[in-house]
Amino acid sequence: MASRRASEDLIVDGRITVNGRVARLGNRADAATDEIAVDGTVLSTDVDLVHYLLQKPAGVICTADDPGGRPTAIELVPPEPRVWTVGRLDVETEGLLLLTNDGPMTQRLTHPSHGIEKEYLVQVQHPPAPGMLRRLREGIELDDGPTAPARVASQGEGLVRITIHEGRNRQVRRMFDAVGHPVLRLVRTRIGPLADRSLGPGEWRSLTRAEVLALDGLDLSGRDAGGAGPPGA
Repeated sequence: MASRRASEDLIVDGRITVNGRVARLGNRADAATDEIAVDGTVLSTDVDLVHYLLQKPAGVICTADDPGGRPTAIELVPPEPRVWTVGRLDVETEGLLLLTNDGPMTQRLTHPSHGIEKEYLVQVQHPPAPGMLRRLREGIELDDGPTAPARVASQGEGLVRITIHEGRNRQVRRMFDAVGHPVLRLVRTRIGPLADRSLGPGEWRSLTRAEVLALDGLDLSGRDAGGAGPPGA
């Protein structure tokens, strides 16, 4: 997290807590049993935790295995330690997918009462009209209820960028179907603070320490705390 000297400065500034109490120089703590936090963000001391960011290609499924023999996202990252996907992308949707063995983080990012921003680039057959974009911004009535307002912007001929913070099954595809513009191609480009244009289809990397802390520090009231710029597409 920081050098010894920098850590002492954090303690002097009152930014470190141990089990909810502000730490003082000279206090002792056991990283295996005590909860140590910096600015309210609990630090993980489990060296076996891994967090992967994968650029999922089309045709790859997000379940652990498939009786039909289709490739899975889990097969594209190291086999040990065992990981799972945080939310899902449907088989034809491409883009960023988070895989981890971090249970508390998974629960925080996928719990129905929370909402992490997900940004998608959508290709449709015809250029979207302003009225269609307005409907998407205001919310669409679907068979499982109205969607929350979305951030939507035209990106040129037949391309739309949309940001949502719900996790319904195939939500983006259903929203565009409802306004008469079926999706031709769908790519997730951002998950909360996570984005990486350098990853090619099927490529992955480990999250940086800063990215893990950013996810741990998200204000899960619907948007990330930094306002930069999850689950089914």
